Amino acid sequence: MTKRMLIMLGCVGLLFGGIFGYKAFVAHMIAKAMHANQAPPVTVATTIAKMESWQPNLTAVGTIRALEGVDVTTEIAGMVRTVHFKSGDDVRQGQLLVQLNADADVALLHSLEAQAELARTTYERDRRQFAVKAISQAVLDVSQADLKSKRAQADAQAALVAKKTIEAPFSGRIGISTVSPGQYLNPGDRIATLQAIDTVYVDFMLPQQAIAQVQLGQTVTVTTDSYPDRPFQGTITAINAKIDPQTRNIEIEATQDNPRHLLLPGMFAHVQIATGSTVNQVTLPQTAVTYNPYGETVFVVTPGAQDKSAPIARQIFVTVGAKRGDQVAILKGIQAGETVVTSGQMKLKSGDRIIVNNTIQPSNDAAPMPADQ
Repeated sequence: MTKRMLIMLGCVGLLFGGIFGYKAFVAHMIAKAMHANQAPPVTVATTIAKMESWQPNLTAVGTIRALEGVDVTTEIAGMVRTVHFKSGDDVRQGQLLVQLNADADVALLHSLEAQAELARTTYERDRRQFAVKAISQAVLDVSQADLKSKRAQADAQAALVAKKTIEAPFSGRIGISTVSPGQYLNPGDRIATLQAIDTVYVDFMLPQQAIAQVQLGQTVTVTTDSYPDRPFQGTITAINAKIDPQTRNIEIEATQDNPRHLLLPGMFAHVQIATGSTVNQVTLPQTAVTYNPYGETVFVVTPGAQDKSAPIARQIFVTVGAKRGDQVAILKGIQAGETVVTSGQMKLKSGDRIIVNNTIQPSNDAAPMPADQ
């Protein structure tokens, strides 16, 4: 009986041992197959994080405005007799621009001046007669009132005649005009634009957080698309007394000398204001940073755990700072000298194997220029 029991237990042990051995063999083969079929390495481009000197600054976009600028118009209607300027001329303050026909108005002025002169003569005669009590005070008062009335009418007509002579209100450059002799102008009709551009204003907006970093007299650097390689130096001359409640921005006005008239009113301008002293920052190309709702991340290249020659990409969170051209400052998370993925990271997840191919690198210029410049 004992012998049979031992034989039975031996058979059961062999059965369970075979089962467990088979399960272990299957698990080993599955693991081996999965290891053999893992995802291939991802090809990426990398760069080394560098420590660079950065000048903290504020940037904005603005509009150039003339120191003085108006559309020259006429106050009263009239026929153009002569035009005394050419489009694009530089004119002086008080220079005659357009003369309207004023023949009838001048004739009426002469008539009123004659009546005023007669009223003056009458008043002087009455004043002498009143001195010897030949007339009453009432007669003298009537003569004096008549003189004042006639003089006022003559002055009013003289002012009307003067309005037929249109002069430059200030010195500047006059624009293109289509006014010709013989043309009839109505009140308010535009003759030409006049802009004083020896000095220009640059108007731009900054967020309210930047108020503490700007002050009167601070230097600004202005560039335009027309002269991308030529910066212009200006000075902040006015800070608005009110913040726009819709945008929470404040308007700033800078004054810029413009002796060669390179900057014209209406131009789009890039404005840069240096704030504080130069600091050292770890920088990366902006393409290296992935922006997510839960934070900014980059992929750092590290050696493989088993094969040191097969690097892997490890995703880490970083704190980004200011941007400058194609670059972005990294305040926390990356140290200078670390290798970071700059392109191809959209295909990565943390721990993936990678192949580095730096044949094509993303732009990493602090002051990039358009390709056609």
